Amino acid sequence: MKVLIKIALMLVLLLGVSIGNPAWAADLGNGAKIFSAKCASCHMGGKNVVNPAKTLQKADLEKYAMNDLEAIKTQVTNGKAAMPSFKGQLSAAEIEDVASYVLDQSGKGWTGK
Repeated sequence: MKVLIKIALMLVLLLGVSIGNPAWAADLGNGAKIFSAKCASCHMGGKNVVNPAKTLQKADLEKYAMNDLEAIKTQVTNGKAAMPSFKGQLSAAEIEDVASYVLDQSGKGWTGK
């Protein structure tokens, strides 16, 4: 009986560690670097020089159903209209980082804080 309890506790601990693994979290600093290098020429400060109506501001992301991580990752990966695809140029982790950065900044009004 004690062995079963020990095994159960070990499983709970292992599960807790794997769920809270910080390696899975996006790196906002890396996302900022990628954004600066690949995105800022069109989206500096959350704007959009090609289509000013579709900015990276929170209200516009919500209006165009681009206000979640998966939607932004899909856009960055595949591109759309004038936006190029970054598939093959950025890794999945880099796309996750830049998408997380965009969401983070949109929530802060692109103030950089």
